[in-house]
This record gives sequence, structure tokens and C-alpha cells, in this order.
Amino acid sequence: MTFHSGKATYVETVSLNIKDLNRSLEFYTKTIGFSVLKQDETYAELTADGDNVLLILNQVDKERTHPRSAGLYHFALLLPERADLALMTMHLASKRIPLGSADHHVSEALYLDDPDGNGIEIYIDRAPEHWIWNNGQVHMVTEQLNAEDLLKDRPDPADFKGLPKDTVMGHVHLHVSELQKTDEFYIEGLGFEVILNFGGQALFMGSEKYHHHIAANIWNGLGAAASEKGSIGLDYFTVVYPTAEAMNLAADRLSALGFTANKEAGYISTQDPSGNHIRMQTQNRHN
Repeated sequence: MTFHSGKATYVETVSLNIKDLNRSLEFYTKTIGFSVLKQDETYAELTADGDNVLLILNQVDKERTHPRSAGLYHFALLLPERADLALMTMHLASKRIPLGSADHHVSEALYLDDPDGNGIEIYIDRAPEHWIWNNGQVHMVTEQLNAEDLLKDRPDPADFKGLPKDTVMGHVHLHVSELQKTDEFYIEGLGFEVILNFGGQALFMGSEKYHHHIAANIWNGLGAAASEKGSIGLDYFTVVYPTAEAMNLAADRLSALGFTANKEAGYISTQDPSGNHIRMQTQNRHN
């Protein structure tokens, strides 16, 4: 997946704050299909391939700050093949999981929530040569998913054995308080480009002409307050750079714009104008 390796800058890991680790592990292993890589009483690292951490779960005591605060809209797991999405659909249906779905032209997607109300997208991309571009912006829509075509081979939910090992964190979609400073942070600072400006309501941002590695919307209202640190919801997500030089240049740009960029052990920590926490790292995937 060239949009999530090589020269690309992309999201690799999402860390969530959740209320009950055992409940969340049951959901994320049995329903979504992750494997546990590391675990203690209040913390777990989840993987699809046995090496790379895609999701971190932290048990916390604080409830969600407010249902309409800034924070996570959804994180999105990108499956390798359309047949994987079909099997996932049948598996989730067999468990009677409430599902939404959509055809975005560039992709086909399922939507659901975890036990704490954290949004999840599970999707596959259409081949990039079939994406439509208008004046440098990708054509994305929200239309009805053709479930009949997706499920035409009648996959058996009993065949579901977990997430395919080539599953990656495709993107993260955020609620933010406004878009102007958000654009400045992610574009001028982190170094993404605007792939689609959706009517002044949402920005879809990516690298290497991917339809989006990060999206940000104002659907929770202008001025939406930041989530309280340590409350249920998004803890942080990682942005992965192809080289240390690219990461350090991004950190310098953030500092010049007045944003924080603090060097920690193995990463640089920052937060966007809406209080969403980010860890900047370099590529370390096991191939």
C-alpha cells in the first residue's frame, strides 16, 4: 500500500481512552478481529499482523467530556481487498452489529461504533486510476453502497478469522473547532496538502495524492471545545514521516507558526488548534 509507506506521510496508530478494558478487548478482538500484542490491567496494544501496533486502548476513569466536543469522528481501518470487506460485512451482520455504509467513489466503507461510542470506519480503496480529479481536488461523494454487488459471492461469516495481516490505519477523521487554523496546522505545519475542501465544512488532507490520511470537520459546531485530557475518546494518533529530516522540518515549521513541538523519547509531541494530540514519528513498520 504505497500511500502508507515509502515517501508518504500517514497515520499509523490511534490511541483511545476507553472505560472498560475487558469489554473493549472483547469487542476489538472478537468483533473487529484484532490480535493482542501487549496487555496489562489497564492498557493493551492491538495488531493485525502481529508486529505493527494499529490501536492502543487505555482504561480511564473520566467520562466523555461532551458529545459535541472536538476529538475523534472516526478512525479508519483499510482492508487490502474488496473480498475482505464483503467477509467483514457478513461477519458483523452475523453478530447483529448496527452498521452504516457508503460508497465514496474513491472507496467503499462500513461505519460502526465501539462500546464507548468511538467511531470506526472499515473500508477498501478503489484503484487510484479510477479516482476523478477536478482542478486538483479529488471527487468524493457519499452515496449508497451497492451491498448486493459487494456480497454477490455470498461470503460465509464462519470464514472470518480476524483482520487480514495487511490491514493498515487508513486515515483518521477529526471533529475540530474551526478550519482556518486547522488548515495552517496540518498543511503549513505538518506538511499535508488539501485533497478536498468540502464546502467549507470539512478538509480532507493527504500526502502523495491519497484521498485523505487526515480529515477534519466542524460538524460538532464552530468553537467546539477541546476534549478534557484523559477522558473517554481520542488519546492521540501518530503521524509517520518517511525520514527523520522530514519530521524535523515539520516540527520546525510548527514552531515557527507558534504551535508546540516537543521532543520526547522516540517521537515529537504536538497538538492541533482544537486540542487533538499527535505524535510525530519516522517509519518503523516491520516489512
